[in-house]
Amino acid sequence: MIVTIVHVRVKPENIEDFIQATTENHHLSVKEPGNLRFDVLQKGDQFTEFALYEAYESETAAAEHKETAHYLKWRETVAPWMAKPREGVRYNGLQPEK
Repeated sequence: MIVTIVHVRVKPENIEDFIQATTENHHLSVKEPGNLRFDVLQKGDQFTEFALYEAYESETAAAEHKETAHYLKWRETVAPWMAKPREGVRYNGLQPEK
């Protein structure tokens, strides 16, 4: 299992737009072959901070996600709304085992 946690800080005036665009990306991402999870999280005490928890069965499935039309649309749409560039951190998932 390949997990990426993407940390995003959004400009305050773009929070609702970011949530809407990211929710659309979520709904399409969870339908991808090899997707295990795609969670959208908002930090409780810092409403401009988000984390995306993306889990895929394999490196191939994770790489294919980045080639989908919905991901490319999301990336282009939300880029100007970010207060700083997003940061994705990759992990190898150990538990739960499939």
